[in-house]
Amino acid sequence: MKTGLFVIICMALLLALLFVIGKQKKLFSNTILVYAHFNNINGTREGNYVRFAGINIGTVETISIINDTTVQLGLSIEKNMQPYMKTDAVASIGSDGLMGDKLILIAPGNKTSPIIQSGGQLQSSNPINVDKMMNNLAKVSDNASVLTEGLAQIVDKINSGKGTIGRLLGNDNLAKKMESTIETAKQTATTINKTARSVDENMQAAKSNFLLRGYFKKKERQRIKDSTERANQLTEAKKEKEKN
Repeated sequence: MKTGLFVIICMALLLALLFVIGKQKKLFSNTILVYAHFNNINGTREGNYVRFAGINIGTVETISIINDTTVQLGLSIEKNMQPYMKTDAVASIGSDGLMGDKLILIAPGNKTSPIIQSGGQLQSSNPINVDKMMNNLAKVSDNASVLTEGLAQIVDKINSGKGTIGRLLGNDNLAKKMESTIETAKQTATTINKTARSVDENMQAAKSNFLLRGYFKKKERQRIKDSTERANQLTEAKKEKEKN
């Protein structure tokens, strides 16, 4: 009796366990089978969940290699979800959390598109090549390390007073000489401005002098004459061009 009771309890636990697993994996529900093609399934295995709008609606039923660049996943989907699965729905491969199992994510299609039938094929979006991305990140990290080391060496040289910038920052005499040079340049610019104003005043005074007034008037008349001749030449040239 004890042995029989033990066997009955074990069978009951086994049936309960099968029922729980079957319910979780949608083994006892009415399903349809649809397909999706990928270049790389990125670690996906049979039994992984299929998720739609954040809800588990099925599992990966089969994995088949079509050719050297295409892998076909057979997705077992609950029958009651079929009205929401359109022919233009897009399947992609994601993860359940940062380091979780792979799962198939289905993005809904257009509401006006036809409903997909059992045996139909979903559109697919291939996953990012994680290995390639990690290699690129490693290269960026290496370049950043080299750049950081170079900047550290430059800063160390400046702090040690090496190089032009280091000497400029660390040598007070050199800084004072540069300040003196800048001050001299300012004084020179001021002197040039004063000289220019003085020359302009002298020219104005010379024009007002009755001895030189005739000379400046003659120069002004000659300038006006030359300008008039150039304007006439341009006008004649324009007329000739229009005639041709």
